[in-house]
Amino acid sequence: MKTMKNLMTAVALVTAATASVTQAESQLSTTIQKDYDSYLDPLFKHFHANPELSLVENETSDRVAKELKKAGFKVTKGVGGTGLVAIMENGKGPLVMMRADMDGLPVEEKSGLPYSSKATQKDPITGNEVPVMHACGHDMHITSLIGTARRMQALKDQWSGTLMLVGQPAEERILGARAMMDDGIWEKFGVPDYALALHVAAGLEAGKINVVEGSPYAGSDSVDIIIHGVGAHGASPHAGKDPIVLGSQIVLALQTLVSRELSPRQPGVVTVGSFHSGTKHNIISDEAHLQLTVRNTNPETRELLLSGIKRIAENMGRVAGLPEDKLPEVIFSKESVPPTVNNIDLAKRLKNVWTAEMGETSVSSLLPQGMGAEDFPMFTTEPYIPSVYFTVGGTPAEDLAAAAAGGPAVASHHSPLFKISPEPSVTAGVEATVLALLDLMKK
Repeated sequence: MKTMKNLMTAVALVTAATASVTQAESQLSTTIQKDYDSYLDPLFKHFHANPELSLVENETSDRVAKELKKAGFKVTKGVGGTGLVAIMENGKGPLVMMRADMDGLPVEEKSGLPYSSKATQKDPITGNEVPVMHACGHDMHITSLIGTARRMQALKDQWSGTLMLVGQPAEERILGARAMMDDGIWEKFGVPDYALALHVAAGLEAGKINVVEGSPYAGSDSVDIIIHGVGAHGASPHAGKDPIVLGSQIVLALQTLVSRELSPRQPGVVTVGSFHSGTKHNIISDEAHLQLTVRNTNPETRELLLSGIKRIAENMGRVAGLPEDKLPEVIFSKESVPPTVNNIDLAKRLKNVWTAEMGETSVSSLLPQGMGAEDFPMFTTEPYIPSVYFTVGGTPAEDLAAAAAGGPAVASHHSPLFKISPEPSVTAGVEATVLALLDLMKK
């Protein structure tokens, strides 16, 4: 009888504990929803209607800094240009970083949203006045960061450690993270024990969380090939060395890197996005310029592709009979980033947290279909920091279903038609981030 009573007591305690956890989770969701309705919704619309280009996110940075200060964080602006770092110290424990990128794109918005961007801005790179749009969802990212700050301040009794929130500039040009690292972010604020980041996804159901073990984003390198030729009259091609013909041969030869040199089970991309040469119908130019983007998911593939590009370009010049001092020049740009690679143990840990608290149907591990790149790994590679980059769905389920059935397509990122459903996206982003931080910084 005593054993039975003890068993019943244990069951009651477990039931009460489970109910308490469920109630706490429900309370968190409810609180986030209320904060969205009263505070974050107009904030998101403000950011969406007032985007700024990479490197000149001045007003955006000011507003994010203002909101984070209001949430009780100590904010330092001007880190790596327009970047900012917000710190909240809350006793002993790990230093955890959460990053949000802030920049928009030179795209004219055609989404039809009532809060569409009408903004224009002078591009700091080209000097041209261009339309600006949040065509990649960074407005959602910074709104979620502010929502996270507000919740973590309110829940200080439930966590211990130091929380670092980072507003990063120039992700679209993959320059911002490098600029913040060059400015000594870790020397000034400490090296995080963990690092997190998120991205909204138009191709994923709004409010769903996706996290993969491994690489959610590829590494990216920009490569230029300058092809030298010998100019001549178009009617006398034998008198010159045609850089357009040579460039065409190089473009075709580059395709063998992925098809014949890279293992079939290893992903890699070599795309020639630009080919410029010549001025007139009957003039053989003396120069051509190729611009390439190269994508990979590990350092070995990157080395194979980059060294192969240089080998092919130079040797095709030799095939064309160019002297050694006129061989094609291969220039590797500083606009390069390593692949984003999630720490497997950390990804599993957070997936378990999100599944337990948000429900199994709210969390997935879908592998990416493209080779998009991110500069987040500039923060986490040297020195190595265990990190997880996760995705939050941005499109209502009915819109995805309609597109799958042959209806209107869901606009991709960087499209002038791009849009997300902010309410489920922002609230899920805040909830997932807060749950992750509370787990990593639990007392």
